[in-house]
Amino acid sequence: MGRLTTHILDTASGGPAAGVPIELFALSGEQRTRIGAASTNADGRCDGPLLEGESFQVGVYELLFHVGQYLRARGEELPSPAFLDVVPIRFGIAAPDEHYHVPLLISPYGYSTYRGS
Repeated sequence: MGRLTTHILDTASGGPAAGVPIELFALSGEQRTRIGAASTNADGRCDGPLLEGESFQVGVYELLFHVGQYLRARGEELPSPAFLDVVPIRFGIAAPDEHYHVPLLISPYGYSTYRGS
């Protein structure tokens, strides 16, 4: 069975981003259903997969990374409103027997992602 994992690296500080709240949504047309939530640990990872087993199905999903909260907690001086507060990443799962890893690299003014392994 496949699974969905993530991790967050803070490119401004050069380390993992701990304590970032993450929400996972399943999308179907205009409908958006929250199906999970987690927070990153000291290594910038979640303690377990965000989605796995029978719940891991073909479809469109969205991760919301609440990075503004993390950046403020580490003392970043952010404008109001912050340039990046909640980073959404919308992606599709086409092969439910594979591992989908969606990492996030962040700084106060930019981010990037890719399908990891």
